[in-house]
Amino acid sequence: MAMQADQIEAMIRAAIPDAEVKITDLAGDGDHYAAHVVSASFAGKTRVAQHKAVYDALGGRMGGELHALQLTTAVPN
Repeated sequence: MAMQADQIEAMIRAAIPDAEVKITDLAGDGDHYAAHVVSASFAGKTRVAQHKAVYDALGGRMGGELHALQLTTAVPN
């Protein structure tokens, strides 16, 4: 079963409370999303560590309920 954009956003916000999250459905199929996540907690972390924090927030749903996630992370300006 596919995940809804609001579910993805809620899971990320629950794990990274200060995050600004924007989710875009790339294909209109509920399986292919893009996420732009901005958080001060990413400061000093490598891009890989930032992405891992987001994937960890999704609790193992990548590759199952969530087929594809194009991920962009950043720290606030």
